[in-house]
Parts: sequence; C-alpha cells; structure tokens
Amino acid sequence: MNSAQTIESFLNVLWLEFGLSNNTLSAYGSDLKLFAKWLKDKDITAVDETTIKSFLAARQQQGITSRSSARIVSCLRRFYGYLLREGKISIDPTQLIDAPQLGRTLPDSLSETDVELLLNAPEITDKLGFRDRTMLEMLYATGLRVSELVELKFGQINFRQGCVRIVGKGDKERLVPVGEEAMDWAERYLNTARQAILGNRQSDYLFVTSRGTCMTRQAFWHVIKRYAALAGIDKHLSPHTLRHAFATHLLNHGADLRVVQLLLGHSDLSTTQIYTHIAQQRLKLLHTQHHPRG
Repeated sequence: MNSAQTIESFLNVLWLEFGLSNNTLSAYGSDLKLFAKWLKDKDITAVDETTIKSFLAARQQQGITSRSSARIVSCLRRFYGYLLREGKISIDPTQLIDAPQLGRTLPDSLSETDVELLLNAPEITDKLGFRDRTMLEMLYATGLRVSELVELKFGQINFRQGCVRIVGKGDKERLVPVGEEAMDWAERYLNTARQAILGNRQSDYLFVTSRGTCMTRQAFWHVIKRYAALAGIDKHLSPHTLRHAFATHLLNHGADLRVVQLLLGHSDLSTTQIYTHIAQQRLKLLHTQHHPRG
C-alpha cells in the first residue's frame, strides 16, 4: 500500500469511527498529502521523530500560524497512532513531539447595534437580497455554524414548533429554537424569493442559489463581508462572527451557560466558557461608562 492509499484508508477510519466533520477531514487530508510530498520518495510509514520535527520547522519557516502547526501535530499523532494500532509500524514517531502552546484567544463578536446594521444591509426588494437577509436573520437567531446554515434542508425546519433540527459535528443531533422574527423571514422567503430564485428547478436545500444548489461556506463568507462593508462595520469578521454574537448576546442578557452550550452544539462546556470572558469584558465596559466611580 503506497502513501496515498494509506492516507485514504486513515481518513476513511476517521469518518466511519469518529464521525469527524468534512472540514476536519479535508484539513487532515491536506496536511498528510503535503507531508507525503515533502518526504519525496520516502515512505510515510517509515519516518522518525527527527523527520517530523524537520517538517514542522519547515512549515513554520513558511509562516504558518501556531494554530495550524498544532493541527498538523494533532493530525500526525492520530495518523501514526492509527498505523501503530494496525501493526504497520512498531514505534510511534510522534509520541515525544509537543504541540505548540496556544494562547486563549477571544472570538471576534459584534455589538447588538452592529448586528442590526448588518441585518438591514441587504436590499430585500431583490430576490437574492431577501434570501441573504433571511440567512443572516437565521444565523443570528440560531447560532448555527455557517456550514450548518448553508446545508440546511427544507425538511429540517419545523415551522409549527419554531425550531430547526441540526446534525452537527460527530453526527450529534440537536434541536435549536428559532425566534419569531427569523421564522417570519423564513416563511416569507419560502413563499416569495426562494421560488423566484429556483424558477422551474427543484431543490431540497432551504437557501438556494440561482443554479438551484446550496451556497458554499466560502461564498456566504464573502456575502457577510460585503454586507458588513455596506453597513460601515469596520471590524475583523470571521465566518463565525454571527455565531459568536449569538452566544455573547445570550449571556449578556442572562442566559445559562449550559443552555448556550446545547444551542451551539458544543460537546465540552469548556469550549463554551470562552464566551463568559466576552460577557465579563462587556460588564466591565458598562461599569466604566456608567458607574460614578468607574
């Protein structure tokens, strides 16, 4: 079995046994293929600790971030752990390799005023603008991941109960409530703009393009950036910006952390706890602005 076949077999195991997301599998696949290419003619199953450290050093010299370096280490650990379990190697070359230390970074978010400006940016007299407004409303109302939003199918939304059914990372299913305003936008979109966009075509996806397919994550990310520019929002945005705003604003208004964890689909509460730091920053700012001795 050559390196490409070994990598493919490993990725299949990750998908079947661990249910990793397509994004993670794609990133791991890219990392391993890059490693195999860097090795040139050397067998990927016959490397040692020094070889892996040299590869990591070469990638760092090329300017990759600490987070990307940590992902590569995680990928290689899983890969060689898999080879060890399968009996293809006798020693794991990654066992003494440490991942780079990552600082605790706070996700970028938007104020409630910024969100209103962003939501009002699309031109809703245009069918695509109406779709975009509905997508932004749905994203802010539910805190979905962008991939979950663009791949949302008509059968996943329950208008009577006001919720969407999401199958997230690790094939974990969760029900997420949708606010009345976002649900109203979704109903009006279905009755007007969606059919106008589709024409005579049929699609299972809720949010469709003029080709009758769902939008890609990358395309929707460009949509958000375009509307942020129109709204005059001069902040660093990410594809998760409205998801972060959803969580932060819930906590600012008194939501329980575990409830936010369930809504976001986090398996570990520690992942959600980062939003408490944002809420605390908000409280400190309010105290400074409004307390007589702030």
